[in-house]
Amino acid sequence: MLEELKQEVCKANLKLVDYGLVILTWGNVSAISEDRKYVVIKPSGVDYSKMTADQMVVTDLDGNIVDGSLRPSSDLMTHLELYKAFPDVKSVVHTHSTHATAMAQSERDLPCYGTTHADTFYGSVPCTRHLTPEEVDEAYEKNTGKVIIETFSERKIDPSAVPGVLVRKHGPFTWGSSCKKAVEHSVILEETAKMALLTEQYNPKAEPAPQSLQDKHYFRKHGANAYYGQK
Repeated sequence: MLEELKQEVCKANLKLVDYGLVILTWGNVSAISEDRKYVVIKPSGVDYSKMTADQMVVTDLDGNIVDGSLRPSSDLMTHLELYKAFPDVKSVVHTHSTHATAMAQSERDLPCYGTTHADTFYGSVPCTRHLTPEEVDEAYEKNTGKVIIETFSERKIDPSAVPGVLVRKHGPFTWGSSCKKAVEHSVILEETAKMALLTEQYNPKAEPAPQSLQDKHYFRKHGANAYYGQK
């Protein structure tokens, strides 16, 4: 079932290792089927060095396993909430990459200090609020998804324009129109978090990039009048 998508999801998970975004088993990639009825996700706790496409798990949008013999990633319910709330998202990635996770642990939004950030994220990458003790106890992973959705709704942030978030005291999630794009966004989020740290070390009073510069760099790559790259 969904054999091509399993191959794509497995390959994307292995890319997290190639890019240095995960160690041990600290990460996961999922993708949703074209009919948006099923999700393919990495199995829980499986060694990346031994991971194969046939180990990928297929679930429905309620989290019921419909294909696969292994347990799905423990973050499955977070992924499912994002798919239900963000209809343009086709793949979700979660890592504990060092600098993005440190920013989440510091309980701060990631500011847009320059054009590297602005090319992908239109404005700051938000940091969510804390989950309440009741939310943690009731349905931790599902409520992690809900607090991400709440953050974007309350701040009126377009998840297509800011394809990533910092979950407070936890770490980053990113998403995209494909597994490749979602992984790319994780790479960029980690690099821009690292750049932000260095920026603040060089200048503790550094300000975000001017809005005009942010607009120029974001919209030259995205939208109807984009001109970056090839047709």
